[in-house]
Amino acid sequence: MTSHTPQIDKADAVAVSRRGLIIGPIAANVAFVMELTLVPLLLPAIQLQLGLSIGDLAWIFNSYGIAVAIGVLLSGWCGDAFDTRKVFGYGVALFAAGSLLVATSNSFEMLIAGRAIQGLGAGIFSPLLPLLLTRASPLKPGRMLIVWGSIAGYVSAFAPLFYGSFFSKFGWNIGFIFIALLAIVALILLNGLRDTNERAETPVLPKDYSQLFRARHLWVTFIYVFCTYGSITYYLFRLPVWLSDNEVRTASVGFALTVMWLTFSALSTLLRNMVDGPQIRTIMFASPLLIVVGFFLSYDNENLFLIVLSCVLVGAGLACSNAPSTQLILRFAPKGLSAASTSLDITFARLGGIAMVALLAEAGFPYASSATAVSCFAAAACALIASKGLGLSASHVPNPAP
Repeated sequence: MTSHTPQIDKADAVAVSRRGLIIGPIAANVAFVMELTLVPLLLPAIQLQLGLSIGDLAWIFNSYGIAVAIGVLLSGWCGDAFDTRKVFGYGVALFAAGSLLVATSNSFEMLIAGRAIQGLGAGIFSPLLPLLLTRASPLKPGRMLIVWGSIAGYVSAFAPLFYGSFFSKFGWNIGFIFIALLAIVALILLNGLRDTNERAETPVLPKDYSQLFRARHLWVTFIYVFCTYGSITYYLFRLPVWLSDNEVRTASVGFALTVMWLTFSALSTLLRNMVDGPQIRTIMFASPLLIVVGFFLSYDNENLFLIVLSCVLVGAGLACSNAPSTQLILRFAPKGLSAASTSLDITFARLGGIAMVALLAEAGFPYASSATAVSCFAAAACALIASKGLGLSASHVPNPAP
């Protein structure tokens, strides 16, 4: 009997370690998603407390996006060159430190510094999330990614509603404190456990990055991502400010954003079996059309029904853009450069948001709607061009497991 006890203890230790290696990255992802969904809701309160202009808010919003774009590029290189879990942990630590600095900020300059640190950390750890999760569950990597995506979707949906209904009275700082605490919990889980199933890393072979520049359909898809995510990011930035100007309650703004993210989550689930088939062209083409119609409906922001309908359409547009564009990028990625291609995917998405917010932050609705329409028209054209390359790149469908 006693001779079997160490084996049972070891098995239990492996199970506990495996759960921690799954829960840790998921907790970090929840913190990352909460930043994405809560910050647009917090901007009006930050503006009021610190007496900021719309231009100042744009800098607060964009400083994070710029830092994420830089961090993503660093992550792609560091994740291959060094221990993946350590790089992930450093990113989470930076994200937590930046969140705490933002929460304690009492000036515009401190906010910018905190947002930059927060964004750099997010850019470093977020691209490594699927890699860590699939390594922690090597027998069922697809199931793990579905769980990860589902949790992210529902956190996105309910975080704005939860904050708007219960915590808005405590001030905008509480949102960043909660984000920081989640990141700290993730860091504790990651550092307190060892991956007992960790395998030796295979040597990294030299990569010919010049192949990226010759992948024409890949770059057309990047432009599509730039345009669609740029329009959606601007919508997320501007809608809460517009509603706040019309004295719409925070709880109502939170409800509208919850509807958007719920629509995204539900439609993404419905589309999961269609992005591998010929319907991908129609889905991608529908995305910019849904976004632009939703944007125009947001003009009448005294009618809550139209605002909710606007959020439904934009959420549907995000769902029609998200998985299909990632699918095309993985198909068009040159062999051995899938990680670099997905890093560029995130970078172009962030750059699109930065550009749209910077250009349109103080613009009136007529000018902003015209610019959004042009961006969405360009995205629709890119969808048609990129989808024509599917037959040329069928051999580039990557393995789902890293």
